[in-house]
Amino acid sequence: MVKSQVVPVYPADAIENHVFGTVVLHATISTKGVVEALYVISGPAPLQQATLDAVRQWTYRPYLLNNRPVEVETTINIVVPPSR
Repeated sequence: MVKSQVVPVYPADAIENHVFGTVVLHATISTKGVVEALYVISGPAPLQQATLDAVRQWTYRPYLLNNRPVEVETTINIVVPPSR
């Protein structure tokens, strides 16, 4: 239900050192479809801040329950492949 996504810009040293893997985030999406709370569950440390910075800017279509927008909690997995 993502409306818009910002792609993470990873630090040059992470790219040069071939850091890759999956950054797992926990997010709270508001009734207006914006990310209100976000924290890292796991993932390579050099990739975490760039991933957080990007996902904070994402917007979602509000989740509906009985045709009313509701706040939801979700897990977001961002896969950073070995060759970028």
